[in-house]
Amino acid sequence: MSEQIQPVFILPEDTQRTKGKDAQRINVAAARAVADAVRTTLGPKGMDKMLVDAAGDVTVTNDGVTILEEMQIEHPAAKMVVDIARTQENVVGDGTTTAVVLAGELLKQAEILLDQRIHPTLLTKGYRLAEKECQRVLNEIATTVTLDDPVLLQQIAVTAMTGKGTEANREHLANLVVEAVQQISQQSSLASLQRDDVKVMALVGERAEKTNLVKGIVLEKERVHSEMPIIVEQARIALLNTPLEIRNTEIDAKIQITSPDQLDAFLDKEEQTLKQIVAHVQATGTTVLCCQKGIDDVAQHFLAKAGILALRRVSKSDMERLAKVTGSKIVNSWKELTPQDLGSAGRVAERKIGTEQFIFVEQCPQAKVVTLLVRGGTIHIAEEVKRAVIDAVGDVITTVKESKVVAGAGAVEVSLAKSINSYAQTLQGREQLAVQAFASSLEIVPKTLAENAGLDAIDMLTALRVAHDQGQRHAGLDVVSGKVIDAWQAGVLEPLKIKTTALASAMEVVELLLRIDDVLLAGKASSPQGYPPMGM
Repeated sequence: MSEQIQPVFILPEDTQRTKGKDAQRINVAAARAVADAVRTTLGPKGMDKMLVDAAGDVTVTNDGVTILEEMQIEHPAAKMVVDIARTQENVVGDGTTTAVVLAGELLKQAEILLDQRIHPTLLTKGYRLAEKECQRVLNEIATTVTLDDPVLLQQIAVTAMTGKGTEANREHLANLVVEAVQQISQQSSLASLQRDDVKVMALVGERAEKTNLVKGIVLEKERVHSEMPIIVEQARIALLNTPLEIRNTEIDAKIQITSPDQLDAFLDKEEQTLKQIVAHVQATGTTVLCCQKGIDDVAQHFLAKAGILALRRVSKSDMERLAKVTGSKIVNSWKELTPQDLGSAGRVAERKIGTEQFIFVEQCPQAKVVTLLVRGGTIHIAEEVKRAVIDAVGDVITTVKESKVVAGAGAVEVSLAKSINSYAQTLQGREQLAVQAFASSLEIVPKTLAENAGLDAIDMLTALRVAHDQGQRHAGLDVVSGKVIDAWQAGVLEPLKIKTTALASAMEVVELLLRIDDVLLAGKASSPQGYPPMGM
């Protein structure tokens, strides 16, 4: 009688495991579900999503990264796709939906090939070859531009904002965006340009056409004392990264007071110390003080008597912006503050907009930071216009830094698909099938643009292919008229970096997901939905 073999358990009892094709299918399905969630928002005719969080706060948007972050996705494979949008937002600031939709279509085409017994390694190899060829072709067909062409930059800004609730005022907004970028680029080197140098604030109470540009910075702050001046002309500005308060001792200490006189003497000493601090600040010629930390009530009184406008608890990012706007140096100790550390501004003023107070630091001709005050009738409209303007700022700054532009409206994707299909004919073996699948995936962008506009996607795609076969490399889709147009002549332009970054990040995540053939989830409580429990 043979001895019965006992099963060997190498994983904890509550571990869930999914292997082989089941793991691949679940991961692909989860990733595609994310792409499908944002696909209807793509393009000028894209729809919006209403997102309601646990607290009941409502966000209405068609911005890809905002939608995906508000959805609070838990599935690990789906989170990887969300990371594509996050990367696109951080690197360029626009094109998040395009990147996610492209990843979803690459996975859809990959699933078809997996069903045909194409090994994931061969599949990802073919995808890598196709993506590399795409990057080469993109750099070939891109057109070099310069900051000296404001009309072209305005077209890029308009393209970025189209379909994002700004149609009625996009020309005005685009002009402001270009003016803002030109202002900061004149004062900074191109390499140091950042999107954060254009601060965008959403204010409620006016129509979007009332949006205006401040050549300086606007702070969501108010004077710390009502007796301080409301307006300071020809301001001398000090930035302190230290509290104007009596500090606690570094070590545990006990002060024993046995009489009222001793208490009075102690309080007098504190007051004298604060008076000394304010006197030193005043002696440097400071007329406006911005403090990153707190300001004691007594110090506020002395600052007001000295005629100094003071702000407290200014954020680190705003302190850095103030340094760029005014030329001030951020000082870590009041004792080290000198007249050489001060910056200047033509005017610093407190103004009330709606029900809130703001501090305007303006009339700074050398300003390396500017502020766009975006207006909207309601908070939802203002926030959506703000997101559109931020996208436009990112696109224009990227264009100025990279100097390369391609045609939009699906033109570049159809052109790439044509080139990749030709490239596939030069390959041998099963990688050719993967390259052809990659080419088909690229056409998801014009196809989605047509579908979201209520057009026949097959007819539109066929017309685009014919136009490109006839040598019209800028042929794109006009979703309003439903016709093929020359996207370049129509002014539908996008920075090259949007396309290169979207392709690279989508490709990397798709490759990562396709190479997973085993998923281990430790603990049922933390297991996301979608993975069936499997024993071992």
